[in-house]
Amino acid sequence: MSRLQRAVAKAEREGLLAWTGREDGRRSATQRDVPPPNRQVLRDLDPASPDFDSPESDGTERGRLSPLFVAATQPTSAAAEQYRLLRTRLEGRDRGRRAQLVLVTSPGSGDGKTTTSGNLALTMSQDFNHSVVLVEADMRRPTLASLSGIAQEHGLVDVLVGAATLDDVLVQPPGQNLFVLPAGQPTSRSTELLGSSMMSRLIEALRTRFDRIVVDSPPVTLSDTHVLARLADCVLIVVRAGVTSRPALEHALEGVERERIAGLVLNDVDLSVSAYPGAYAWTAGA
Repeated sequence: MSRLQRAVAKAEREGLLAWTGREDGRRSATQRDVPPPNRQVLRDLDPASPDFDSPESDGTERGRLSPLFVAATQPTSAAAEQYRLLRTRLEGRDRGRRAQLVLVTSPGSGDGKTTTSGNLALTMSQDFNHSVVLVEADMRRPTLASLSGIAQEHGLVDVLVGAATLDDVLVQPPGQNLFVLPAGQPTSRSTELLGSSMMSRLIEALRTRFDRIVVDSPPVTLSDTHVLARLADCVLIVVRAGVTSRPALEHALEGVERERIAGLVLNDVDLSVSAYPGAYAWTAGA
């Protein structure tokens, strides 16, 4: 049994995971409702899904970070502390070898990968010895610009088609020591663009400019993520307690090269089960 499998088994024993009966990872009629905005849990904000509210109803306004990014908006919360723990575990993995580019994905939409990506990047940027960039590579359903409180219509898509330079589209959320590269306008050419030589050159340029790169990718069920995983130093897989199905997680683990998997992040832990709500991480490794 691999370390990831042992981690999943441990979470099941502790009651942190409640598998759904849906093999595609979508919500079933028996799954609990999405918690109200004031509940201290983390979830992905997906405006195109009926399961989630729009950015406006989440309280996000231009010039202000979404409340989902607790590492900045609630830095003393238990949830923010879990993200700092995740950062520490990543930095200590592989006997000190640095994972410069971290790809964050999930078995399906709504598992919390965008929330995890943003909070992980924020905690990394709070270490002032590190320069950090958060890259939105989900070019089919981008949400990061609105969640970050930035007014940005252009982004990664424009750089990859040669319509903008990297400096044109990099932006800092207000009051944060973090750079964000939003996806820009949605495109159906995402796989082609992400697999292009321009994307490889862009990643190399980011590696020379930043100490840490966090990439918010689409779910692992899309070909885009498999293209991106080849450019990453390690991959984090986000699962949502009580929502992500076991077959969906098994499929996600099979879809990523074993040596690239850094670990699992268990998202949306029930407050009645644990005193520390938020995201829990188990790192992979020998």
